[in-house]
Amino acid sequence: MNAGWPVELTEGDVVLRPIRVRDQRAWQDANRRNRDWLRRWEATVPPAPAGRVGASRPSYRQMVRYLRGEAAAGRMLPFAVLYRGRLVGQLTVGGITWGSMCSANVGYWVDEEVAGRGIMPTAVALAVDHCFRTLGLHRLEVCIRPENGPSRRVVEKLGFREEGMRPRYLHIDGDWRDHLVYALTAEEVPEGMLRRWRGVRSSRRGYN
Repeated sequence: MNAGWPVELTEGDVVLRPIRVRDQRAWQDANRRNRDWLRRWEATVPPAPAGRVGASRPSYRQMVRYLRGEAAAGRMLPFAVLYRGRLVGQLTVGGITWGSMCSANVGYWVDEEVAGRGIMPTAVALAVDHCFRTLGLHRLEVCIRPENGPSRRVVEKLGFREEGMRPRYLHIDGDWRDHLVYALTAEEVPEGMLRRWRGVRSSRRGYN
């Protein structure tokens, strides 16, 4: 079982909590309104080999059941992102690996309507601190398409290192796409990621 789950993490108006079946209407509404905004960055299922039936996209309920099962097994942390009480995105810590690696990857999306308000950097900072300080993970990785400037700015603001390119790494928007790898280890944020992010935001307000 996952000792760090379920959990609710909060910083100001931003809340991370487990995604729920009853979030269906709010999640689908946000996803539908952001179709054009998200399509270029969302994973897709590659075509099946000749003679085989391809996999279909899961329903919302199937997705949540899968995520909850993975969370219970300690392999994933599937969060809904709330801003001022409204569901505005999703953040998933996946591929949790223990043993000699102690690592995971982070993926996220946010409603275009509230993008640019610091919501996702705050959400990622909350997740990083939980993974390093509560779960005891050592390394977190975020893989982002080079063309996805807003997503890259999230991790760059937080001080993730760019490690290089993974050619044709994931099937996105109908084809195999290159991804940039950003990473962070626990030793690189001894003060805590949320504390670092508060400092960044404070310095920007002072500059302005």
